[in-house]
Amino acid sequence: MRTTVTLEADAARLLNDQARRTRKSFKETLNAAVRMGLGRVSESGTTCSFAIEARPMQLNAGLDAGSFNSRLDELEAETFLTKTHARGHKWSQS
Repeated sequence: MRTTVTLEADAARLLNDQARRTRKSFKETLNAAVRMGLGRVSESGTTCSFAIEARPMQLNAGLDAGSFNSRLDELEAETFLTKTHARGHKWSQS
């Protein structure tokens, strides 16, 4: 299928560079890039799969993995207050 596509300069540069590296035509390189980006097909033509393997976190007894985000929020708040206090900011509480 023939179509007209307007590429931004950086995308065209990337495609041209890839075409030179792989010694393939611009058309072949563009088609491969579209397939990889939209169809998740690798350059070899096979579908790429993505799998996550779960494994135990091996937490010490008494640690709740669900509370990590709230603890991180507390630490960030403490850091923010320490920095703003060092700069001389005074916050009024209502």
